[in-house]
Amino acid sequence: MMLATDMDGATASAAAAGGAEKRAYVQRIFSEIAPRYDLLNHVLSLNIDRRWRRKAIALLGVEGDQAGRYLDLCAGTMDVAAEISSLPGFRGLVIGADFAEPMLKAGAEKVKGGRIAPVTADAVQLPLASGQLAGAIVAFGIRNVAGLEASLKEAFRVLAPGGRFVILEFSTPRLRVVRALYQSYFHHVLPVIGRLVSGHRTAYHYLPRSVANFPVEEELARKLENAGFTKVTWSTLSFGVAAIHVGERPISAIGTK
Repeated sequence: MMLATDMDGATASAAAAGGAEKRAYVQRIFSEIAPRYDLLNHVLSLNIDRRWRRKAIALLGVEGDQAGRYLDLCAGTMDVAAEISSLPGFRGLVIGADFAEPMLKAGAEKVKGGRIAPVTADAVQLPLASGQLAGAIVAFGIRNVAGLEASLKEAFRVLAPGGRFVILEFSTPRLRVVRALYQSYFHHVLPVIGRLVSGHRTAYHYLPRSVANFPVEEELARKLENAGFTKVTWSTLSFGVAAIHVGERPISAIGTK
C-alpha cells in the first residue's frame, strides 16, 4: 500500500515528465506554496534570480515602445510585471497572466500604483486578441506549462509583428564540475529547505525533475523557430544554471498565424 507521501512523489515525477497529471499538479502546488513563494525563490537562489530577471527584461526592448502593452506570462507573484512597470518612462500596461490565481493574489501588493493588470489565464489559451502586444516574457514558468509547443504558438499569436518573446528558465550546466555541484544542491539541499519553509512535501522535488525533463537550449530554440519566431538567440547565465532565449515575431507575419 502506497503512503500519501509516496503517491504525491509519484505524481510529482509524472508531472515533471510531462504526464497527464501535469496541469492539475502544477496548478495545485503553486496555489499551495503561493504565500512563501517569493521568500523561497530569493533564499534558494541566493538572490541571483533578481539579477537574471533584470537581464531578461533588458532584452525585451521596452525602451522601444514605452506606451505598449506587454505580457508577463506565467506571472506568478508578478515580480517581472512589477519590474517592467517601474522602468523609467514606462507608460504602457503589463498583463500578468497565470492560471494559479493564489499566486497572483500573493503578489497583489506589487500591483498597487503600477500599470499592471493581473489575469487568471492558461498559457495555452490566452484571453487576448491576436497581434496586439509589444512584447512578452516568461520567467521560470514555461517548463511548468502542460503543452510547451502550444504555449509558444500562443505567445506568437498575441504578439504584434516585430514584438519580442523572452524566455528565462533554469537549465542544466554542461561543465562537469558545475553540473555535479548544481545537481547535488538541486536534488538534495533544495528539496529539504523548500519543504521546511513552504511546508509542502513534493513541490521542491518536482522542481529539479521538471528542469531535467525540459528541452536543452538548442532544442528550445528550434521549438521557438517551429512556432514561427525568427532572430532566435540564446545565452546561458551563471555557468549554465539558467538560460535566456529571445525570439521575434517577424514583420511579415501579419495574418499568417
